[in-house]
Amino acid sequence: MIAVAVIAAATGAGAAAPVAGPMIALGVGVAFVVLGIARWRMHPFFALMGAAVAVGLVTAWGGWSELTPIDAIGHATAALGRSAGGIAVIIAMAAVIGECLTVSGGAERVVNALLRLWGEKRAGVALLLSGLVLAIPVFFDTVFLLLLPLARVLAVRTGKDYLFYVMALCAGAVIAHSTVPPTPGPLLVAEELGLSMAVAIGGGLACAVVPAAGTLMLARWLGKRVIVPQPKLAAEDEAMAGRPLPGLWGSLAPVTLPLAMIGGASVAGLVLSGDLPMWLQLVGDKHVALGVGTVAALALALRSERGRAESLHTLLGRPLELAGPIILITAAGGAFGAMLRDAGIGEAVTTLAAGRELNFVLLGWLLAAVLRVAQGSATVAMITSTGMLTAAAGEAGWGVNPLFVFLAIGYGSVVLSWANDSGFWLVSRMCGWDERTTLKSWTVVLTAVSLLGLAEVLILSAIF
Repeated sequence: MIAVAVIAAATGAGAAAPVAGPMIALGVGVAFVVLGIARWRMHPFFALMGAAVAVGLVTAWGGWSELTPIDAIGHATAALGRSAGGIAVIIAMAAVIGECLTVSGGAERVVNALLRLWGEKRAGVALLLSGLVLAIPVFFDTVFLLLLPLARVLAVRTGKDYLFYVMALCAGAVIAHSTVPPTPGPLLVAEELGLSMAVAIGGGLACAVVPAAGTLMLARWLGKRVIVPQPKLAAEDEAMAGRPLPGLWGSLAPVTLPLAMIGGASVAGLVLSGDLPMWLQLVGDKHVALGVGTVAALALALRSERGRAESLHTLLGRPLELAGPIILITAAGGAFGAMLRDAGIGEAVTTLAAGRELNFVLLGWLLAAVLRVAQGSATVAMITSTGMLTAAAGEAGWGVNPLFVFLAIGYGSVVLSWANDSGFWLVSRMCGWDERTTLKSWTVVLTAVSLLGLAEVLILSAIF
């Protein structure tokens, strides 16, 4: 019901009779998601699908639309399939790219190159950029576990700045995780808002500069005031420096090739006013581009020392064990949004907002932030708030470029990470920090990312 209050506050109006039904359905759906995940400990997939069916049933039994109880199930499962069709292959290929970069040592090679480029005095910048780049095709947990040993090595070498290094890599990874596809959350948001992959990736990276720079300064300030014990190197940390690594260009290829293909076709489309030849449309297709990146990543892994000891079946199959649940969760979020649209949320919000102008940028941030604090998962907050917003906007549109709504949802989804967020415990336990220290560092840094991102997006949406 929290989300209903947010929409009502944004519109400044009470629920009229024709509006009450869809708003009740919305409240039931959001309550099911929040309680299902936070209190009943349901898997997010079942919480989101249960919410989608619940919205349909409430709408059907209330007689607020033409849906029947059978439709509540049939429409939800059909919407699940449509959502999965748009994102499943991309998420699967991104997971394979991430696995291959880890197995081959390509990710370490990129990080080492950035460290040499920026120097030890600016190692925080290198770690932030490493987290930002590697989190584009790799999930946050994997990036954090990959870069944490490097933060430990740097802290032992310099004798200081452990918290600063950890927070720098976290800031970069979180920004990419929330605003740059093909990470699952941003990928679904971009699909639902009708943004091309090129615009979503380009906009996410361009707008990452301000929150990244701001949180890097904050992390430096926190590092001098929040005292944590210096780490001790584990055996695997010391072994990292000794293993052979692939070449830099080969390590960059799985990430840069898809970006170059998608971006190049997008620029060509602007130059040619959208009249692209078929071969160039094929080059710029997101599935083709990610496929090329996947082939490059597999080639890199199979040429590496560790990769030669593994079969192609393992390199392709193991990441799908991680990607499968993510695909289901993301697609279930799409089904929830579709059922909200069927429930008539768009028409209800239009009625509530009659004579007023909704700020969908601020509303998107608020919805994502409320859902994030309530149930903990940034991905669930993104996809649930997107479903609510697209249902609310309807055919009237956003009033601003949807890129700004996309970014606002992403930044809202990372605010105030606390004990109901798995990332909070990952950082706390892997770094050996207690809950108080984690709240004073991780929670503060992520909230700063969220607020700086919101301020930037509000300013840009007002200017453009």
